[in-house]
Amino acid sequence: MTTARDHLSKADTVMIAAIEAGVPLLVEARNLIAGFHSMIRKKLADDLEPWIADAGKSLIASFAKGIIRDRAAVRAAITEPWSNGQSEGQTTKLKLVKRQMYGRGKLDLLQARLIGAV
Repeated sequence: MTTARDHLSKADTVMIAAIEAGVPLLVEARNLIAGFHSMIRKKLADDLEPWIADAGKSLIASFAKGIIRDRAAVRAAITEPWSNGQSEGQTTKLKLVKRQMYGRGKLDLLQARLIGAV
């Protein structure tokens, strides 16, 4: 659903064309997903409400309901220049090191491992 058509093999392209011919709702869902990706990448917050209305009547209605519940956060993610990617990456690294050490040491050893991991 999210892979660009020019990155698919010939066999995959033929298979997807056959599936989409049999289930036209998938074509609509694929277009909506592409529209959502485009809206996020191009920072087009004005397109959010029409997209939610269209998506609410499609196969991805449950995703659209989640967007509605968290509309303010989604709008902020589209319009604001900030990202929490760095902090999420640091948290993931901390959890990885912690899980690797499970049962081996206390906080002082974890701190030493994290300083060494940086």
